[in-house]
Amino acid sequence: MRRPHIFGNWKMNKGPRETKDFLVELLNDLKDVDDQEVAVFPPFVSLPIAKEVLGSSRIRYGAQNVYCEPPGPYTGEIALEFLEELGCDYVLIGHSERRRLGEDDELLNRKLKRVRESRIIPVLCIGERLEEREEGRTFEVVESQLKIDLDGVTPPFIIAYEPVWAIGTGRTATPDQVVEVHRFIRDWLTTNGYPGEEVIILYGGSVKPENIDSLMSESEIDGVLVGGASLDRQKFGRIVRFRRL
Repeated sequence: MRRPHIFGNWKMNKGPRETKDFLVELLNDLKDVDDQEVAVFPPFVSLPIAKEVLGSSRIRYGAQNVYCEPPGPYTGEIALEFLEELGCDYVLIGHSERRRLGEDDELLNRKLKRVRESRIIPVLCIGERLEEREEGRTFEVVESQLKIDLDGVTPPFIIAYEPVWAIGTGRTATPDQVVEVHRFIRDWLTTNGYPGEEVIILYGGSVKPENIDSLMSESEIDGVLVGGASLDRQKFGRIVRFRRL
């Protein structure tokens, strides 16, 4: 059985000082949790604090982005080598908020290949926009993203299905909608030579304490990528301690 993964993407929130206070308290809150893989994704400037506080703990940490080239003349970018030095376990690739800034699938493919040169595990984010779902093109869009993003990429990697229409909108895909897409992703992976039954597939999109139990009661949902609720210790703690129905 695949181990549940609960990931918290802080986006552009919590500087170094707030990160330290938050993580010290979170460690205490979750000291009895060991059945789940829990990870947080602070902003780049707070990653050294995450290393300091979480270095020897059960809680993992990762970066929200990475560039596809070695260190060099790329103003504003972050090299994989820097994330390795900081001890990151994971890195997000292709979050919808990055795609909205112009990152296309070809660039994401280059990033994935670069990350797979290291021990860091990439978390590939994919998902359809509202108009694409309403047009009945969800599977078409997801398949296109998988085909380009994963071209030449070998495991391990994690897939996070995040329908764009559910990101930061308060709208959540129903468990049935999520399961349908997760099954499609898993079948696609298996058909294309990947160990589909072993790949962790997360759901992301307005995950909160009120819906975590129903989501995690589905065997096809291996975990969640939490946004806003991961900024609140009580809410994130409740999500980590989900109860299957």
